[in-house]
Amino acid sequence: MLSPQWRALAPAASQALAAAIRNAVLDGKIQVGEQLPAERRLAARLGVSRGTVVAALARLRADGWLATRHGSGSTVQIPDAYIAAAQRALARSPRLLLSDGEPGPGLPELREQIAARLTGQGLATEPNQVLVTAGARAAMMLLVAQLRPRSAVVESPTFHGILSILRRPGRRLIPVTVTPGGWDASQLATAFGHARGGIAMLVPDFHNPTGALMDPQTRTHIAALAAGTGVTVIANETMRDIDLREPPAPAPRIRSAITVGSLSKSIWAGLRIGWIRAPARLIRELLLDPLYPVCSAPPMEQLITCELLPQLDHLLRQRTRELRSQRDHLAAGLRQDSAWSFTTPPGGLWLWLHLAQTSGDALAAQAAAAGLAVLPGSTFSPDGTPGNYLRVPFTAPSGTLDKAAGLLRDAHSMLRREPSGA
Repeated sequence: MLSPQWRALAPAASQALAAAIRNAVLDGKIQVGEQLPAERRLAARLGVSRGTVVAALARLRADGWLATRHGSGSTVQIPDAYIAAAQRALARSPRLLLSDGEPGPGLPELREQIAARLTGQGLATEPNQVLVTAGARAAMMLLVAQLRPRSAVVESPTFHGILSILRRPGRRLIPVTVTPGGWDASQLATAFGHARGGIAMLVPDFHNPTGALMDPQTRTHIAALAAGTGVTVIANETMRDIDLREPPAPAPRIRSAITVGSLSKSIWAGLRIGWIRAPARLIRELLLDPLYPVCSAPPMEQLITCELLPQLDHLLRQRTRELRSQRDHLAAGLRQDSAWSFTTPPGGLWLWLHLAQTSGDALAAQAAAAGLAVLPGSTFSPDGTPGNYLRVPFTAPSGTLDKAAGLLRDAHSMLRREPSGA
């Protein structure tokens, strides 16, 4: 049913299992309408704890992949918006059969839609400045492979996927501290000076994992530093649309930065469509890179995206309304506990907990044993720090968030009761 390598899909077992089941549905290995085995049976078959299965199924349920009835198990389904878009795309798919099947820059219609959306947001873009990829991670992999930087400015902490792409023998990673309050201007200046001719891979909008939103002054400062040092800025914008403020207030982009976008966070994780917005010359070079065929997006998913993009603003309003409620619910449930502190983020998908007297690695391991998948701060750092942080997502329904908060408290209590020499 699942790929033998499913555990490698994400750092946490529950995340990897959810991704594997989702991929199996997309590949047709699990049929829509099929009932999954009971939790205990599935756990035994896969060699994981029942808690891991429970957390994975909760994630899939929250994303619309499963329907569960008490006493009847979980049945595979496809989210409604995706079904409707897929049906419309299927009606228009015969023209795809007439193509040669060779990877290209993306369907012309999709590149035009992406360019028009970016232009409407104030970033004038032509379709030949857009390259469609199989998600944001594929876009970043392709850019790094093509640019071949010897040094890279990277945030600390930052998304672990960025670190996995950048870590290569001989490449120097130059960290810049990010807190929920923002970026350190003096560190940025020093880092860009050390990275001359290299790259800077940044997440300026609702930063993963801290939730920080880069202010306009820092964006202007970074643009000036890049121009003075020859550093190419790659702005990961996958979180840009997850603005949970009322009303949303999009920040200006970093001038001259290459941008990477995606729909997996803003609409649906199962849609592996991303894009690069860059000078047309660089887009042409990327198309010639031997890695591009591996990073290109399936034509059918591109066609489905063409159907979804005109509805994006409506889908985003619904998505951010749900996330805002879930964020506030989890924040209220965790705020009064002295074991941690946090700043409620203006956007994104997670709370970034600062632990008072506990190691993030130890607490994450204790929580995992109870069936709660959370990632410690060390996962997000170039050098294994900060060790006293924990990233807790608020993407699940309120009932699941209540259970998660309870499990986190229980895990913390268990650690505090352990003998100091244990």
